[in-house]
Amino acid sequence: MDQQNRPARARAPAKRITLPRARKPAEIREIFERFRAANPEPKGELESVNAFTLLVAVVLSAQATDAGVNKATRPLFAIADTPEKMLALGEDKVRDYIKTIGLYRNKAKNVVALCEKLIAEFGGELPTTREALESLPGVGRKTANVVLNIAFGEITHAVDTHVFRVSNRLRLAPGKNVLQVELGLEKAIPEEFGRHAHHWLILHGRYTCKALRPECGRCIQNDLCDSPDKRVV
Repeated sequence: MDQQNRPARARAPAKRITLPRARKPAEIREIFERFRAANPEPKGELESVNAFTLLVAVVLSAQATDAGVNKATRPLFAIADTPEKMLALGEDKVRDYIKTIGLYRNKAKNVVALCEKLIAEFGGELPTTREALESLPGVGRKTANVVLNIAFGEITHAVDTHVFRVSNRLRLAPGKNVLQVELGLEKAIPEEFGRHAHHWLILHGRYTCKALRPECGRCIQNDLCDSPDKRVV
C-alpha cells in the first residue's frame, strides 16, 4: 500500500483538564485576613520614582528578576525619570544601561518607542485607562494592571506566574490561563482586600508557595491548603 492510500491514524483525544472547585467566600476571606494580618501594607519590589519610571520598570521586568531590574534602573532613573529625558538618551544609551537584563535590545527599543508615543499622544503623561496603557509599545494587560494598581490606586489583579500558581493551589480562582484567573479573582476577592491582593499573592508565591519546592512548613495558609502540590512535613 502506498503512502497516499494508507488510512489516517486516529488522533488521541485531547487530555481534558479538570479544574478544582473554587473556595467558598468565607474561606477566601479567611485567607486574605491572614495575609493582611501578616503584612498589612505589602509593597511591590520594583523600584521607581514616579508613575513613568514604574511603567518602564514593569516593562523591563518581563522574564527578569525584580532585583536585576532594580540594579539596572537605579542609575538610569537617576538621569531619565520622564519620557522626554529617556527619549533624549536614545535607544543606544538606554540599551547600555539595561544590558544586564534579559531581552535588553528589544526592551530598549520598546522603552524609547513608548516614550515617543507618550509625548506625541498623551502630552508626556501616563494615561489612566487599561486600553490606553496597552496601546503603548511593550505594554500588555499584566503591565497595565500593575501600573493602574500601584500608580493610580485601582483594584486590579496582575496575574504573573506566582499569582497564577497560588490562585490555583489555594483554589481562590482556579483557571487554565491568566485571564481566567484574573477574572476569577475580580469576582472572588472581597473589595476591602482588592488593593493589596496581587501583592500578597506575588510575595506568597515568590517566597513561600514556590513552584518546585513550596515551603509548606512555614506557610500561614497551611491548614487551609489542600493542593496536591502540598508538601507534608
